[in-house]
Formats: sequence, C-alpha cells, structure tokens
Amino acid sequence: MLLRTLSALVFLGLPAHADVWSFGTPSGNIECIVGEGFNGSDIECTIYKRNQRAKVSALAACPTSRGITFFMQERGGVQGSCTAPGARATGTQGVAEYNVEGKFGGFTCYSATSGLQCRNLDGHGFHLSRNNQQVF
Repeated sequence: MLLRTLSALVFLGLPAHADVWSFGTPSGNIECIVGEGFNGSDIECTIYKRNQRAKVSALAACPTSRGITFFMQERGGVQGSCTAPGARATGTQGVAEYNVEGKFGGFTCYSATSGLQCRNLDGHGFHLSRNNQQVF
C-alpha cells in the first residue's frame, strides 16, 4: 500500500511558527496533540471508546466506559492515565488517514484500521485501538 506522509496531511496550511498540532483518526475515536519546543517534543493521544481493558497493569482497573490517554516525550518511556467520564477534546486540526505513516518531532506514528501506533526516538511507544491499548 502506498504510504502518504501524515505530517503533510495534518500540518498542511499551519503557520510555520506553530509548536502544537492536533490530529485524529478517521473514526474520530483517537485524538492526539503533538508539541514541539526548545527542549524536544511530546505527544499525548487519547482513545475514547474501548471494548477491552488496557493491557497495561497500571491502567487495567480503568473501566471500559472511560478513555485511556498515553503521553510520551521524544526520549523515555510512556505514561498513561484513565480519562474522566465524558472527557473529549474540542476537535483536531487534521486527520491521519488509515495506512499513513508520519514523522514529526521525535516521533513516528502509523495510522491503520487496526489502530494507531506511535514510537519515540528510544523505541518506546504505544498502540491504541478499541480492542488493544498497550505500551512497549
């Protein structure tokens, strides 16, 4: 399959001085915010509707009626949290179409019908889908 650049889809038309971007998946179930600054970059992604409990021991108690948010910087591990009931972002600036890989800041993300996977420069990352939420 032809891979298109996520950053071109997400960031097309944004001002060059912008240091925070947002994107979501076509389903609207996953939304991410990427920040870039003098000290590096970070990414935070939230999945809202889930069918299974998270495969992360610290988040296994989070009920499936609540979302999961993963956060990581361009170096180091992943942090996760259970979202507040009914929490939802206010919208995104772009859509990461399925079968698209994007590289921006210190991250590479791949959007597919099977979910969204993001990895940082150290190889740490996460996978988010309705049936699977895990870190690596």
